[in-house]
Amino acid sequence: MIMFEQSRRLSEPLRWGRREKTVVAVLLSCVLLALIGLGAYALTSGAPARAGCIDVTFASTLGAARVHTCGSQARGVCASPGAFREVTQELRAACRRAGYPFGTG
Repeated sequence: MIMFEQSRRLSEPLRWGRREKTVVAVLLSCVLLALIGLGAYALTSGAPARAGCIDVTFASTLGAARVHTCGSQARGVCASPGAFREVTQELRAACRRAGYPFGTG
């Protein structure tokens, strides 16, 4: 008799009870909330690029260095980029994004 019951249990598909459905619903809700939270964080984090500013990060002898200027200083750096020969391409791209002519001074 025990052998027959085990065989019958093994041949029948598993049934989803109320408890199993609740656990799956809770887990899916947690995953959905985490994805919504990560999406909101990704959309709101980071500083937006300011108009009229240049921002270039490059390798230096002691690690990373950064050129970040705005307004007339940025215009001056773009016009005379002689001090930044190692990052000419990056600086040219940053000046173009800011709307300043590159190397005209």
